[in-house]
Amino acid sequence: MVVAGATGYIGKSVVQEGVRQGYNVISLVRDKEKTSSNSALMSKLSGSTLVTCDATSLPSLNSVLSTIGPIDNAVCCLASRSGIKSDAYLVDYQASSNFLKSCSENKARHFTLLSAFCVKNPWLQFQQAKLAFESELQACDKLTWSIVRPTAFFKSVSGQLEVVQSGAPFVMFGDGEVTRCNPISERELAEYLVECGENDKGRMGRIINLGGPDEPLTMKRQGEMLFEAVGKEPFMVYAPLWLFDVIINSLQWMADKSGSQALEDAAETGRIGKYYAVEDMLTTEPDEKYGEVTLMEHYRKIAVEGQEYDPYTTMLAGKKE
Repeated sequence: MVVAGATGYIGKSVVQEGVRQGYNVISLVRDKEKTSSNSALMSKLSGSTLVTCDATSLPSLNSVLSTIGPIDNAVCCLASRSGIKSDAYLVDYQASSNFLKSCSENKARHFTLLSAFCVKNPWLQFQQAKLAFESELQACDKLTWSIVRPTAFFKSVSGQLEVVQSGAPFVMFGDGEVTRCNPISERELAEYLVECGENDKGRMGRIINLGGPDEPLTMKRQGEMLFEAVGKEPFMVYAPLWLFDVIINSLQWMADKSGSQALEDAAETGRIGKYYAVEDMLTTEPDEKYGEVTLMEHYRKIAVEGQEYDPYTTMLAGKKE
């Protein structure tokens, strides 16, 4: 099994799950030496073979995949960090496309794509990039494929843990009841992705929306659960949704006037924030729910053990010292 995006949040879990299931896992990393010196990261990639590879370069991918023998399952966990247009089309589209081309040329049997539930209603650049690649994958007749669109990761709805633990309020948008979600744990999502290539799972040739076992959770309910997990009384602050429009429109106006790419990217970042403040990330059909770990169980766990810091997870994330 070959994993592209092996050092990412879900990629690391996919590597662990592949190793657990007995696969010979090849982890594609940008810098093997740098990755090997990171003990925390290496603990997640333990049992796999690290190979330096630049997924934005098709020759780099071909030079690696042509030498490793038959590929039973290729799992693509590539995703841009920022979501801005340049990053999205370089990673979500081009790097993913390169990986598919190389897998096809080197006779991979199955290709599993980690996509995103949010592409169902696309008005952001990274969503367009992901959809462009999804279409390319579906048109590929040299291998079987699965496209998995998870609703949200536990980590993406846990960013205010440290803020709440420090005594600050939980910030939500609107009345806190605008959106609902049922996020899925990284371990169970990884399990689902690894098993997509198994013939008896019925996941081949399908686009699969996937959420966790929870009932619909509003942002307000998530806040209440966080406070319960850390043993504090709820302390909520409500931010009006129109703030997004003021900020986005101001940035876009300045970008249009100045031609500044930095301002254009800032406006897009604002649109990304607004999207997740107003759109549901929720599956309701029984076959679109997977796993047993609930968000409350996750909150209780990280309230005690802490969580890995990632400034890209949420604009409200705080680093635990």
